[in-house]
Amino acid sequence: MSAEQPEFDVPPPAGVGGSSSAPTRRTFIATSTAVGGAVVAGGVIGGTVLADAEEATAAERPPSSRVSLTINGTRRTVTVDNRTSLLDLLREHLGLTGSKKGCNAGACGACTVLVDGQRHNACLTLAVRLEGAEVTTVEGLAKGDQLHPLQQAFIDQDAFQCGYCTPGQIVSGVGCIQEGHTGSPEEIREWMSGNVCRCGCYVKIVRAVEQTAARK
Repeated sequence: MSAEQPEFDVPPPAGVGGSSSAPTRRTFIATSTAVGGAVVAGGVIGGTVLADAEEATAAERPPSSRVSLTINGTRRTVTVDNRTSLLDLLREHLGLTGSKKGCNAGACGACTVLVDGQRHNACLTLAVRLEGAEVTTVEGLAKGDQLHPLQQAFIDQDAFQCGYCTPGQIVSGVGCIQEGHTGSPEEIREWMSGNVCRCGCYVKIVRAVEQTAARK
């Protein structure tokens, strides 16, 4: 038996026994790498890549606006994300943490503030829509060390337990009194119904509002 392997027709390598115009695998890879590097370098040098990066960063940055409003008698001017609620502006940007974030959906009233004298849920109010407005929070009710009459009434009537809803209850009660909805306990309960007390202090809250309204 012959141990010789069969022979196949294999084309000779370029440069051996003649010249070939077809590029080899090695020269093809080298050429492609050089051309690609030149294109990338040209893009960086020309500012294309940097420009694209800057445009991407600008696209990711949320739109913001400058707004001026008066909070508890002090004029404040801030630049905020257009999606910022009044509640987040007060708590996160201005350090006024009296207004509480309860449900953050306008259902509990813990964030109640007065905007131009009217009761508002701060969690549902966009800060950028309050240009020129006057906002009063629970921090702005007292005059120095002298409590607002309703704040004192809450103490007199023991109208709170955990106290989490108390700032919103007091501010809402001030609005309720200013609006003249204090003719009876039933009327007070109706116009204070947007403020939830999980501890169930409703009877004493109504008494505190009655006390303050009677002394007005």
